[in-house]
Amino acid sequence: MKHRRSFAFELKRQIVEELLSGMSTPVQLTRRYEISSGLLYHWKEQYARGRFDNAPSKEAALEDRVRQLEQLVGKLTLENEFLKKAVQRGILTLPKKSDNSLLNTVTSSKARKGGANS
Repeated sequence: MKHRRSFAFELKRQIVEELLSGMSTPVQLTRRYEISSGLLYHWKEQYARGRFDNAPSKEAALEDRVRQLEQLVGKLTLENEFLKKAVQRGILTLPKKSDNSLLNTVTSSKARKGGANS
């Protein structure tokens, strides 16, 4: 069984900076350090996100923020669909303008029909 190699942050940063500066091509770097091209581009992405004790690029920070906001939109969409279905089925009622609560639970016999207590 082969021993898994590990690389120091300094070496990773040096290799990526050499790639970004244009001093060496990706092929030259992969051959010199005996690493795969996939690993090199993975390090390049990590470098852009500031994982090697460097400042993250503005683009990477914006991509992270977009990803977080997309997750939030997805979550809110699911909650919205759930609440719409609950209102359609008569489980929840929409609040009246004078009512302080957001949603009211319907306590009529229609909502309790078929439950464990009927």
